[in-house]
Amino acid sequence: MVKRLDDKLFDSFVYLILIICGLAAILPILYVISVSITPFGEVLRNGGFILFPREITFTAYRTLLTESNIPQAFKITIWITVIGTAVNLILTSLMAYPLSRKNLPARNFFLLMIVFTLLFSGGIIPTYLVVKSVGLLDSIWAMILPNAVWSFNVLIMKSFFEGLPEELFESARMDGAKEFRILIQIVTPLSIPVLLTVGLFYLVGHWNEFFQAIFYVTDRTLFPLQVIVRELLMQSQQPLENAENMMPTQTMQMAAVMIASVPVIVIYPFLQKHFTKGMLLGSIKG
Repeated sequence: MVKRLDDKLFDSFVYLILIICGLAAILPILYVISVSITPFGEVLRNGGFILFPREITFTAYRTLLTESNIPQAFKITIWITVIGTAVNLILTSLMAYPLSRKNLPARNFFLLMIVFTLLFSGGIIPTYLVVKSVGLLDSIWAMILPNAVWSFNVLIMKSFFEGLPEELFESARMDGAKEFRILIQIVTPLSIPVLLTVGLFYLVGHWNEFFQAIFYVTDRTLFPLQVIVRELLMQSQQPLENAENMMPTQTMQMAAVMIASVPVIVIYPFLQKHFTKGMLLGSIKG
């Protein structure tokens, strides 16, 4: 089939837009990587803007991983991400499954309450007072429990559960299975796509934990990675006195950004297929 001139022009326009969007996404990442592995002298000679470094050094990474608070913050962030995501998925599943059953008493009332929280919240100060009253201040759990369940994710998982064949539930009940056993042995194995999708939402949220740490934590040993990275980004352009070869702050800032970003970038490609499938199923069914 021969394309007309206007079709070719339209295709060219689409390709141009895609190229521009791709460059807008790739160039900032390339800049951060390049500056983080570039010696200070070359950074100065190029006015601080480098896309393809002529020399490569990993001194900034060595300094951050040995002479800063990054390792401790990294451990805290990993703990928050792993434990927090597990808590999120368990509570979200236990909340979404009964809401997906149409015979649940007062089901519409509970759904209304969930939708209500999507539009309105208690606010920062009341939430802080609740966290303080239950004794969670200056603890790791203060960065997990206040956001243990996201209403949007509950609705996504509920829609997926509603799309499962009702015959599965009826057959299980005829065999004497109770609702909790149905959830564990039947629903959960069939819900891997939506669990990975919702789990990725929670994982990224915990990995980027910042605001709750600022609000509820004052102990520096409990600061997550993003808080430490923010402190590095806020520092003035002064060389570190205890760093090898007087590594500049700008180089270390970019290295810190890479350390905070790489784990999620590495994990996402392995979950992309399930992420896309889960989003489609959660939006179409129910």
